[in-house]
Amino acid sequence: MSVMEIWHNPACSKCATARATLDEARVPYRLRAYLEQPPSAAELTEVLRRLGARAWDICRTGEPAAVAQGIADWPRDDAEEPRWIAAMVAHPELIQRPILLLDDGGALVGRTAEALDLAARRTARDGG
Repeated sequence: MSVMEIWHNPACSKCATARATLDEARVPYRLRAYLEQPPSAAELTEVLRRLGARAWDICRTGEPAAVAQGIADWPRDDAEEPRWIAAMVAHPELIQRPILLLDDGGALVGRTAEALDLAARRTARDGG
C-alpha cells in the first residue's frame, strides 16, 4: 500500500487541515514531526528536487529565526542555495508546511485544497 509522508507541525492549522482532508479521503500517511526530527541538508535537498522548488521557495522568511538572520534579503541564486538549506536545517521551523512526500517520487506543499486533492488522487492512483 502506498503511504505518503507528511512533514507535520502539530501546532499548524494547515497541517491539521491536511490531516483531516486526507483522513476523510482515507489516504494512508505517516507523520514526521520535522521540528523534532529535522532533515539533514542532503534530505532537504532531495525534497526540494522532488518538489521542483528552490530553497527560498519553501523558506518561511517571516519566522523570528529568519528575521533575525535577515534571510528575506539573502541572494536567491545557485551559489547561495546551500546557505538557505543550512538555515532551514538549523531552524526547521523555517520549512514551509505541510510537505507531502508522495510514493510516486513527487512532493507537494499541502497548503491548499487543490494540493491536498491532487495528493489524494495521486496516492489513490498508486493503489493507496
